[in-house]
Formats: sequence, C-alpha cells, structure tokens
Amino acid sequence: MPVALVAGASGAVGRFLLPRLRDAGYDVIALSRRPREHGSGFPRWIVGDLDRDVPLPLSPDVVFSVGPLDSFARWFARAPLQGSPRVVALGSMSIDSKRDSVDAAERDVAGRLLAAERQLADVCAQRGSVWTVLRPTLIYGAGVDRSLTPLARFALRWRVFPRVHGARGLRQPVHADDLAAACLAVLRHPACAGRTYALGGGERLSFDAMLERVRVSLPRRSAPLPLPLAAARLLARAGLAPAAAVDRLTRDLVADDAAARTDFGWSPRGFGVDAHAWGLD
Repeated sequence: MPVALVAGASGAVGRFLLPRLRDAGYDVIALSRRPREHGSGFPRWIVGDLDRDVPLPLSPDVVFSVGPLDSFARWFARAPLQGSPRVVALGSMSIDSKRDSVDAAERDVAGRLLAAERQLADVCAQRGSVWTVLRPTLIYGAGVDRSLTPLARFALRWRVFPRVHGARGLRQPVHADDLAAACLAVLRHPACAGRTYALGGGERLSFDAMLERVRVSLPRRSAPLPLPLAAARLLARAGLAPAAAVDRLTRDLVADDAAARTDFGWSPRGFGVDAHAWGLD
C-alpha cells in the first residue's frame, strides 16, 4: 500500500482528498491543526502544527500540502523523511492578484506565497523529490471558505444579501472536490513534474452574478441589498470596507488553465451551487 501524507486534512480540499486517496488504495496519514471533524475511516490522523516537529507513523511515498504553503515549505525543509516523496502542493492565484494590491498586508501575503513556492522547489531538488504546485482561484464547496460562505451565512441570519451593482470583474470559482481530483491526476502524468498550474473553475462570471448565484442557492429567501459601486468606494475611503477588496471588484481574477487541461485533463465543473456548498444541509 503506498503511503500518502495530507497536510491540511481538515480544510476544504483535504476533506475531499482523503476519501479519494482511500478509494485509490493509499494508506493515508492525515495531518491538521484542528481535531478531525470528518475523520471516520482514517485511523492515522495526527493533530499537529507544521511550525513544530510532527512525528509521523510511516514515511510517505507522496505528500499533499492542501493547507498554508509557507508553513508546509518550512516543515518539508527540516522534516526527517526517508527517500524522496512525490510532492503536490496548493498555492494560490493571490500571488498574481494581490501582488500589486493597495493593501501592504496583501502584498506581503503574495510575496510569502511566492517565496514558499521557491523554497519548496529548492528543497525538492535537494531531496530528489518531484513536485507540482497548483494555484487555484477562489475555492468553494466545503462550507469552510472565508469568501462566499460567510456571505451565505450572513444572509441566512439577517435575510438580506449584499449586491454591489457595477462589480463586473470576472471571477472563476473552483470547487474544492475538483482540486482534490487534480491533486491525484497530476501524479499520473509525468509532464506535471516541476510545473506550476493556474486552476480556475469551469465558468467565468461577473462578481455580482456570482453573488446572485449564491443568494438563490440558499434554503431560505433573502432580499437583495443593493450597494452601488460608488458607495462601496466611499466606504473604503472612510475605512469602513476593505479598500483592496473594493478595488478588485472591477478587475478580472481568472486563471489561464490551458496548460492544466493539456497536461492532466483539467475539466472542472461550472458554478452550479446549492446549500450543500455552504455547509448548510
């Protein structure tokens, strides 16, 4: 049985990746900072922090990083692993979308992600490990994201849903389960070795259209709460709304995923959502 380590097992992608690995015949070691919530059937679950030493019961043949990439890269550099495990890691399209952000903290995030990718590539070269990095756009589908799920739950509580008129920047949300499938797919294709792939969902739609899809997917009705784009900008100038997020409302944040489609058959679903996507079922 090949051994797979999943770092970030309790996150959005991890909870879809674990059963896929089990069904594919892997002996799975799940690692998370929080106690398992969806861990039945996975006896090798470790609660630990990658910024500290994490003893493993077995040495993995393949390592999946589906949590914070910077923490993983630092851990992988010092982890006493045997052999040269294959590595598949999730980065983020924030490397591009937040590189020139008006928010210094966001620029720092983009810089740290890029540094983590470079560190991971260097460490893999030293270990003789093959690596692949996947850079997804906005992730949804497990009810634990910090973008769309909070809006869905706000609407259920207050029965109103914010709509920013004029927010025409394109978005390409990607389902967490499609990313889990991609993590396994790259293992089967030698062309993916040493490559970084941008990954977006199967549909591009404007920011305001994306929010409307979320609103109508909810199990209880909520009234659209219109907010003109000009008003959102005024709120940002007054410090009442995140200026960087408002600045991106008219910018396209999509992925050129042609290489992924060619190299490992990337074919994600469209943005057809229901209450399950927000953890509300």
